[in-house]
Parts: sequence; structure tokens; C-alpha cells
Amino acid sequence: MIYLDTHVVLWLYLRRGEGISERARHYIEYEPEIFISPMVLLELDYLHEIRRITLGSASVFDYLHQQLDLQICQKSFTDVVQSASQLSWTRDPFDRVITAQSAIDQNRLITKDKIIRDHYEHAVW
Repeated sequence: MIYLDTHVVLWLYLRRGEGISERARHYIEYEPEIFISPMVLLELDYLHEIRRITLGSASVFDYLHQQLDLQICQKSFTDVVQSASQLSWTRDPFDRVITAQSAIDQNRLITKDKIIRDHYEHAVW
């Protein structure tokens, strides 16, 4: 089971994966269970609202669900918040919750974000 960070989701949708490292691409291609935190959807909508992207989360998710069988994680929000409260290395609520979602079961998180990779041992790029 792997999780995708928001920028990875966008690159898979907009660039069809261009720019994603070979290692990350390998995990995406060969891992049968690919998840995102619901926070990724919220971040996509936020980016849409501030006009950094031109589409909302529904279009992106629907496409990647069809292409990769991308799933939205259903872990308890209470568990996610408890996990996120331990991640004091960032003030970014998106990074904190997305990382916490994967950290509950020590799942891999595909991200280019160096800060996340420096602090979460299962983050890969």
C-alpha cells in the first residue's frame, strides 16, 4: 500500500507522470493499492480556488481512479489527527495530515518534498 502526495497526483493527471522519479514510478506501477489522504482532495480544491490550477479535485480523482484504481483512504479522522499531532516538524497542515495518514500503518508516501522525506522514513522519491 502506498500513498501519493498532492503534487504527485497532479503530475500523474496533468503530465501523465512526466517528472516523477523512476523509483516513485516503479512503486506506482507495481503497487496494487494506491491511496490518497482526503486532505489531497482538499488541497487540490484550495489550489483551484486560488487559481494555481484550473480544475477541481473531482476531475483529477475520477481520472486517476479509472487509470490507477486510486482510492481515498478511509482511516479514522481521529486516528489521523492523533498521528498528525506528533508531526511537529512542519506547520503546513496539508503536509502534516497527508504524512500522518500514511504514517499510521507506516506505509510509503511518494513525495518529492524534501522536508517530508527528511522527517518521515517511509517517504520516497
